[in-house]
Amino acid sequence: MSTITAPEAEQTIATSAAQRILLTGIRWQTYEAILRDIGNRPIRLTYDRGALEIMAPTFNHERCKRQLGRIVETLAEELNLPLVSAGSTTFREVDLERGLEPDDCFYLGFTVPLVLGKTRIDLNVDPPPDLALEIDITASFLNRLNVYAALKVPEIWRFNGQRLQVFRLQPDGQHALVDRSATFPMIAISELEEFLQSSLGMDDSSLVRSFRVWLHDKGVGTA
Repeated sequence: MSTITAPEAEQTIATSAAQRILLTGIRWQTYEAILRDIGNRPIRLTYDRGALEIMAPTFNHERCKRQLGRIVETLAEELNLPLVSAGSTTFREVDLERGLEPDDCFYLGFTVPLVLGKTRIDLNVDPPPDLALEIDITASFLNRLNVYAALKVPEIWRFNGQRLQVFRLQPDGQHALVDRSATFPMIAISELEEFLQSSLGMDDSSLVRSFRVWLHDKGVGTA
């Protein structure tokens, strides 16, 4: 990582070879202007009280995101659990000066009726997603868990291509590492991690078929 200081703007720019850049000393209004200019382009922004990280996802990043997302969607289908995918929606709170786009995220169960029919999400009146996916192939400059905690996202699944970790929001307002998802407690995270490791070479259709068989062998879902 290299760091360049721009004294006239009192900003620091950090870059990495992994398609990430960190800017500090960035105003909230600048963050929102960049969001508008980027539009729907596949660029992820994380803003945390003046620090702005810009990340361009790689092919490997997107493959892992899609596979983990298909796992969540298949689990919901097999359990007849209502699901709304919110993808990489930008979630932000001006009063907290924090915002980000998950790699993928979902409303599940009881929160689904609260967002059906919505064309945009406003965290002042709408709930945050129940589950967010973080693909951590290259480490973020910022602690995105802190941003998720500020936005009150209940559960985070973090996957680095090999290891799967699940974090749950605790009463103290911070996320803690847990061994089972609150949404899908019937499967240990270590077991799900083993399945993901064994399926990395599969195409998406084969992954879903294999995962359904794996679930049924464990007595989960509809055979």
